[in-house]
Amino acid sequence: MTPKELSELLARAIAAAVADGAVAFDQGGPDCEIKVERPRGQGHGDWSTNLALRNAKRAGLAPRQLAEVLKPYIERAPAIAAVEIAGPGFINLTLAKGAAGALAQEIVRAGGAYGWGTHLAGQHINIEFVSANPTGPVHLAGARWAAVGDTLARAFTAQGASVTKEYYFNDHGAQIDRFAQSLFAAAHGEPTPQDGYGGAYIQELADSIVRQDRTILELEPPAQLEAFRERGVAAMFPEIKRTLHDFRVDFDVYFHEQSLHESGAVAQAIEQLKHGGHLYEKDGAWWLASTTFGDDRDRVVIKQDGTPAYIAADIAYFKDKRARGADLAIYLLGADHHGYIARLKAAAEALGDQPEAVEVLIGQMVFLAQGGQRVKMSKRAGTVVTLEDLTEAIGVDGARYALVRSSIDSPLEIDLDLWASQTNENPVYYVQYAHARTSSVGRKAATAGVNRADGFAPQTLEHPSEAILLGVLASFPGVIVQAAGLREPHRIARYLEELASAYHKWYDQCRVIPLVGEPITATHRTRLWLNDAVRQVLANGLGLLGVSAPERM
Repeated sequence: MTPKELSELLARAIAAAVADGAVAFDQGGPDCEIKVERPRGQGHGDWSTNLALRNAKRAGLAPRQLAEVLKPYIERAPAIAAVEIAGPGFINLTLAKGAAGALAQEIVRAGGAYGWGTHLAGQHINIEFVSANPTGPVHLAGARWAAVGDTLARAFTAQGASVTKEYYFNDHGAQIDRFAQSLFAAAHGEPTPQDGYGGAYIQELADSIVRQDRTILELEPPAQLEAFRERGVAAMFPEIKRTLHDFRVDFDVYFHEQSLHESGAVAQAIEQLKHGGHLYEKDGAWWLASTTFGDDRDRVVIKQDGTPAYIAADIAYFKDKRARGADLAIYLLGADHHGYIARLKAAAEALGDQPEAVEVLIGQMVFLAQGGQRVKMSKRAGTVVTLEDLTEAIGVDGARYALVRSSIDSPLEIDLDLWASQTNENPVYYVQYAHARTSSVGRKAATAGVNRADGFAPQTLEHPSEAILLGVLASFPGVIVQAAGLREPHRIARYLEELASAYHKWYDQCRVIPLVGEPITATHRTRLWLNDAVRQVLANGLGLLGVSAPERM
């Protein structure tokens, strides 16, 4: 029985108590957003709810009094074996034999849809992440966003949202100028310019451009610099896309910043702000009066030389996202972008839009360690460690899992020795091994003649480890809701580790396959259902993380 089904059961109990006149609520009625969760300690039933505490004031009763009133109505449900009132008014529920075990069959029959919901149905979410400048390989910070953003997008989709995954190519501005200057210098055997881009990849790219067209070196310096800019950026786009594709991250939209300037979208957004009275002129520049909308300071939109500041494109870009139907525009940005939260919301409001249509998630830095020492630079990129460095060291599965396993609010250090190991200390190995073990059990059961089709008797799942395992399985849908709603995809990874732990303990204590000479019983067949339910949930959860679910290891 799932938490959702229990919540519906409790809502029916409240309705029955009201219909009988046993309790009355104020005009707002009862709070039917009923939270059901696993109790912290054993001996407190299978599930616990704070139903009475949430509704006591509305009913004009003390929480324990309301719990006592509702108790007989809850006990009427065939799925409930016992109801206990604890503490200040918690209601602990023990499920009837078979009610808990029935979940195993429900999961297997639901298959890949188990855990999916409708909490975000009807909402169009545009989620932009990575968005690295086309000036070099994807670095570790971008790698973290690739894993986190892609997992969030999958979780949003699992909750019914329409999701657009978007990559914003910053192919306009000073960083592209420095990139072109670095290629020019490399082609001429000159040192890397100050604030330029170093690393072997710059020399490789410059050499490649010259090999394709040696006449580029005969152009005048301004034209030559422009040629290196165009061809360098054009060469980096496919490399970045390939790297991300190999990391199992593909985008629905690749949006070019340059297009906002070429199409006139930036100029149109600026004119709209001027017309609305939200831009003012000072010291030869045009400023957005963003403090009016809660920003800590006003922002320059048009610089003194008449060129648009970076925020001008941001404003036009937000307008474009909304025009394409996004109800919510989520931006995943690095630790040095805290100021973007207030400025983007202020820009939205200045445009006459809702600031709630903008959401900015800030992630912290990522570091690699090996042999107890931090890995400081890439062999190829020179000054930074890249996504390809990480996947080369620990594989795509290990990298995706490691990058999403911790809250984005904290800096992350990845121990390459740990994540490359094939031991239970390696979280992704531990979870994948659990899935491989469920597959092995299924194969051995088929050989032994244990078949799910021969029957299902959920009341036989009586072992304490089975109650724990079923409880963990039941909580999976709620984990996805929380991961999507709180923007915390690490909850999925941590849940999978909890499920793997519960499964391994159950495997050690309960047999699916009878010993030689023993008859096959309903218990064996039902345990096979439970084994396969675990396999399904592990596969569903790993799929949300973009991590493979191997059948053999």
